Amino acid sequence: MTTKGINHLGLTVRDLDQTTAFFTELLGWKLQARDDAYPRTTVSDGTARLTLWQADRTRPMTEFDRKTNIGLHHVALEVESEEELLDLAARIRTWPGITIEFEPEFLGGGPRKHMMFTEPGGIRLEIIWPAGA
Repeated sequence: MTTKGINHLGLTVRDLDQTTAFFTELLGWKLQARDDAYPRTTVSDGTARLTLWQADRTRPMTEFDRKTNIGLHHVALEVESEEELLDLAARIRTWPGITIEFEPEFLGGGPRKHMMFTEPGGIRLEIIWPAGA
């Protein structure tokens, strides 16, 4: 093999400050870098690292459609327990600008559970508890 994993995932977002706050304040990720001239931030949970890019607000933005856009479908983030999934879901419900696609439910026949939502910057996210799988 010539590669050894993903170094980072770069995502363009509707509002850089809202999305950065979502990751750092709600999910507890660390802000690793910010460049207001670009503008972009880098956030990490210690395992995954995302670079968030501000969309050009002077031009029309196209909302994501998972059935017609080529490229990113969603980002799936893992939690260690069902309790953490349910706790995070409760906090996500109250976060401004979130659109919940579905609440925690069984994935396939279970016991794994997951939920899907769109964060304020327009990125579709999945939170998954793999149930030891």
